[in-house]
Amino acid sequence: MHFPARAKRVIFLFMHGGPSHVDTFDYKPQLKQDDGKPLPFDKPRVQFSQTGNLLKSPWEFKQYGQSGAWVSDLFPEVATCVDDITFIKSMHGSNEAHGGALLKMHTGSDTFVRPSMGAWISYGLGSENENLPSFITINPTLGHGGVQNFGSAFLPAEHQATRIGSISGGISNLKNPELSPKAVRDQLDLAKSLNEGYLTEVGHDPILEARIQSMELAFRMQTEAPAVMDLSGETESTMQLYGIGAKGTENFGRQCLLARRLSESGVRFVQVSHSYWDQH
Repeated sequence: MHFPARAKRVIFLFMHGGPSHVDTFDYKPQLKQDDGKPLPFDKPRVQFSQTGNLLKSPWEFKQYGQSGAWVSDLFPEVATCVDDITFIKSMHGSNEAHGGALLKMHTGSDTFVRPSMGAWISYGLGSENENLPSFITINPTLGHGGVQNFGSAFLPAEHQATRIGSISGGISNLKNPELSPKAVRDQLDLAKSLNEGYLTEVGHDPILEARIQSMELAFRMQTEAPAVMDLSGETESTMQLYGIGAKGTENFGRQCLLARRLSESGVRFVQVSHSYWDQH
């Protein structure tokens, strides 16, 4: 059955690494029976360490919700809302290396330069707020795929992500206290006139044109972004829900809360990265 599209914005939580599927949501009763036996098929072509015998999950699984989804004891809270989650179990990888695998996850290809997911969303749906980027990545990992994970490739450069570093210490550099808004506007107008004069001579230059657009967007962001990124108005109960104030979840919780606020403000695609999620 085909349902009309309703999603308008995306928040992509990317945990670099991740727990094994057989320890989380992919119950394997046969694996439990065959624990300790040798692999019944050829070992992987690429092995980063010795591949041993089969190993069952140390966690117990139960079914939850009307859907009967299997969830391990690792996630008792997630288990209470399985009917609101879509589990995709048909996905598989074609590259054992971290870099290639991450690049394929973000762009669909591990060998060619392709636009990232956020770039496609920005290109296809445009912006809902002209004062904010349509694609923002928060604290992205620069290894294993690097900037291509949030790049625009052959799409116009304006659709690549605007990168925001970790917000654990706050965002304090959005305004230049030494210059008035008029002075900043005058600087941009001068730079724009020089750049457009150069374009008149050389013709189409997508990189320079994207740079002009990014400078204009940066100026407009000064009026709206500081309020969106200011979490001080959030209630204490909301902070607790996001794990803010608790050791281990403080930084990622702040990023997730900021992602929600950016999404509510019209940013089409917000990517949040956790760089220390790798289980092995």
